[in-house]
Amino acid sequence: MSTLLTVSVALLAGLLMTRVFKKIHLPAVTAYLIAGVLIGPYLIGAMGIPGLGFSSSEAVDRLALISEVALGFIAFSIGNEFRLSDLKKTGKQATVIGIFQAVAAMLLVDLALIGAHLLFPEKLSLAQAITLGAIATATAPAATLMVVRQYKADGPLTKLLLPIVALDDAVGLVAFAVSFGIAKALTFGNPDLVSILVNPILEIVFSLLLGALMGWILTQLEKLFNSNTNRLNLTIGIVFLAASISMLDFHLGPVHVQFSSLLVCMMLGTVFCNICPLSEDLMERADKWTSPLFALFFVMSGAELELGVFSDLFVVAIGVIYILSRSLGKYSGALVSAKMTACSPKICKYLGITLLPQAGVALGMCTTAMQLGEEGNLIRNITLFAVLIYELFGPIMTRMALMAAGEIRPMSDEVKNRREEKLRALEKNNNR
Repeated sequence: MSTLLTVSVALLAGLLMTRVFKKIHLPAVTAYLIAGVLIGPYLIGAMGIPGLGFSSSEAVDRLALISEVALGFIAFSIGNEFRLSDLKKTGKQATVIGIFQAVAAMLLVDLALIGAHLLFPEKLSLAQAITLGAIATATAPAATLMVVRQYKADGPLTKLLLPIVALDDAVGLVAFAVSFGIAKALTFGNPDLVSILVNPILEIVFSLLLGALMGWILTQLEKLFNSNTNRLNLTIGIVFLAASISMLDFHLGPVHVQFSSLLVCMMLGTVFCNICPLSEDLMERADKWTSPLFALFFVMSGAELELGVFSDLFVVAIGVIYILSRSLGKYSGALVSAKMTACSPKICKYLGITLLPQAGVALGMCTTAMQLGEEGNLIRNITLFAVLIYELFGPIMTRMALMAAGEIRPMSDEVKNRREEKLRALEKNNNR
């Protein structure tokens, strides 16, 4: 009962918070995150009332299945943006910018934190510095997608943004594996070429192959049904299946075989949207089904944010350096590569701002970094501090950038008048 009550309270808190934030014109994503902080273990959850909020991080972890499923559908939705007709126009630009801005962010964070290491070698090691540099590559696709959906953003910048965010995760996996392998060698003195080079490449290849296979299977099974309801149910079931298979983790000799659920579900969505003629209609239906799921995901993400990191001034100082250098790397990397690929001036100016949000993938990387022992704790705390700042302010900046680029249009007077007329009609009926 307490679990069901917690889920209902989380969803209601998130939805009610959007009403407050709507008045000050802030994205729903930020409202969900703030609602999560309020019912999290540092505020309402600290009261210890069963079901009324999350009393601890373990309470949030018990609902991790919701996050896994939500991330699967988020990745599936982003994969549906990889239509060949669009990629013929933007594929080269997305590839160049996706790689360039990720590498730029990693290099600038590396340089800034290696400088901090030289000043404070006893507090920040070289292994910690280069691991954080690799974590800087990751961007949060979930927050970006939610902002795009909420405001129905559309235009050249939006069409280029979503493929870049998807590619960003693949680049981040490789960069992190290489940097973290070097960090482990610096810490323990045993360089392992298999874990540094072979494992990350195989993870990407296996994930893409599995996603492509699941996309083909989904398309073939869709042919067995005539009802759109049954087709929607089948689509949901296949995404569930893909997300669950992605959790497999085993060894083949010295090779560690694992999958990235984000890449698997992205590839599933990509193949599905390109070979299934009904994909657009089914995606519209799936978007309505997943709306409360995504709201829960962000409320839980807010509850996971650890406010305790503010108590360590060194973590805050390194966190600020990390945020500033990563933001500069993302923006300058996107700006330079966008100009290299002949993008429009608006894309050059605003694209980098939309790439700032950071969350799930980065948190997964810092969890892996805990293998460094005591050194992993500092990496985790700095990442948590950065995620807290980026998740609260990243969606707001993404909205501002898309609006400045002219891809979020204010509601027309005609639409406003129609809505007001409907509300007046409802009020009259209720008063009768």
